[in-house]
Amino acid sequence: MTGATAFWVERPGTGVLRTVEVPDPGPDEVLVRTLHTGISRGTEALVFRGEVPASEYERMRAPFQEGEFPGPVRYGYLNVGVVDAGPDGLRGRTVFSLYPHQSAFVVPAAEVSLVPDDVPARRAVLAGAVETAVNILWDAAPLVGDRISVIGAGMVGCAVARLARSLPAVDLVVVDVDRDRSAVCAQLDVAYAHPDDAPRDRDIVIDTSGSGDGLQAALSAAAPEGDIIEASWFGDRAVSLALGAQFHSQRLTIRSSQVGMIPPRRRLTRTFADRRALALELLRDDAFDTLLTGSSPWRELPAVMAGLSSGELSALCHTIDWRDDA
Repeated sequence: MTGATAFWVERPGTGVLRTVEVPDPGPDEVLVRTLHTGISRGTEALVFRGEVPASEYERMRAPFQEGEFPGPVRYGYLNVGVVDAGPDGLRGRTVFSLYPHQSAFVVPAAEVSLVPDDVPARRAVLAGAVETAVNILWDAAPLVGDRISVIGAGMVGCAVARLARSLPAVDLVVVDVDRDRSAVCAQLDVAYAHPDDAPRDRDIVIDTSGSGDGLQAALSAAAPEGDIIEASWFGDRAVSLALGAQFHSQRLTIRSSQVGMIPPRRRLTRTFADRRALALELLRDDAFDTLLTGSSPWRELPAVMAGLSSGELSALCHTIDWRDDA
């Protein structure tokens, strides 16, 4: 056994660092020393505030979650580290896993994914966001020349936009109420629009805003027979929509996209491991560094999580540095 530091949500609104024991790895396991973790602001903020609906307690479990909602619970799923012990092909390699915020841990070797040598370790924490973006685009199935709007310039929305921009002749715009996000969009080489100036008649509208206003804006932006892909998760918050206008008359469709399942059109040909490996390959794109908007040493994690959850701290992806000198 060795000791490690782990972050727990003690109760809604309160996070603590605990010392935990890490067992020696077995024959088919790896011991990972964490380098960086990323905070998935939308979902982790809901968990931190205790806003996971009781009906979703099981479905919202993270792969290596410990404890139960609303707390105490150890939650998180953006972890990049180095394999200190394990099979020869993995020992010494940088890997991504869906493990919570913890300085060291043991998992089955099959649960880690190799980070390409030319992808920086800190950037690799975005694998979860890019994997989600891949899943969203598999659900949306955009075509050459489509007019696409992404509502919400958060971590996932920006990842969707960066991937979708490579489609030939696509007319792509990211819509966000925060005009400062225009600078982020410029760095990602995608167009930005404030909701007041957002284009209409879009073939596909992808909502990643996490707000009812964002989904309403998506309905207003869609072309007749257009598809709205709802990629937000609202927790226990109710969302009200005005469906008496163009929703029926223009025969619009709202479809959910959730990373916990592979879309039907890819389910027979892609595994979760395939999807994650693809996300890590896509992170060779240096532009994704734009989404890394803050970093803090692990000792500050409770305060950082509280600040991000309350809105006092603003970030796309805030990373936590677990290295010895952090």
